[in-house]
Amino acid sequence: MGADKNSIEARFEQGLFASRWLMAPMYLGLVVSLGMLTVVFTKELVYYASKTFSMTADQGILAILTLIDLSLAANLLLIVLFSGYENFVSKLDLGDQRDRPSWMGKVDFSGLKMKLIASIVAISGIHLLKVFMEVGKQAADAPVNGERMLWLVIIHLTFVLSGVLLALMDWLSARTSKH
Repeated sequence: MGADKNSIEARFEQGLFASRWLMAPMYLGLVVSLGMLTVVFTKELVYYASKTFSMTADQGILAILTLIDLSLAANLLLIVLFSGYENFVSKLDLGDQRDRPSWMGKVDFSGLKMKLIASIVAISGIHLLKVFMEVGKQAADAPVNGERMLWLVIIHLTFVLSGVLLALMDWLSARTSKH
C-alpha cells in the first residue's frame, strides 16, 4: 500500500509540475501584444514624423514623450515575457547567443516585481508630465482641470509609494534569516 501511495503522490507532483506549461500560451499572447504595441508605436511615429516641420517645441516634446511611453510599455512586456517564462515555465535555451541581455536568467520574482513597479512609475510619470505640459493651454479634446490633475498626482504617488513599500519588504525579507 505504501508503494502505491508514493507512486500516486509522485504522479500527482509530476502533473503539478507539468501544469506550468499552461502559462506558455499566455506568454505567446504577450508576444502578440508586443506586436500590437509595435504597430501602435509605428502609427504614432509616422503621424508625428509627418508633422515635424509644423510642430512647436512643446508639441515635439509631447510627441517624444508619447513614443518613450510606448517603448517603456514594450520594455515592460519584454521583462514580463522573458523573466516570467524563465522563472515559471522553462529556461530559454538559446545556445551561445552573444546578444542575450545580461539580466536574462538572473531576474528572480523579487527582481521582476521591482522592474515592474519601476516601469509603471516611469510610465505614470511620463503621462503626468504630458498632462502638466498641457496646463495653461486650451486643448479642445481634453481640457486640464484641477480635480483630474489631483487624481493623476495621487495615482502616481500611490505607484511610487507601492514601489518603496515593495522595496522595503524585499529588503526586510533579505535581512531575515531563512527558516
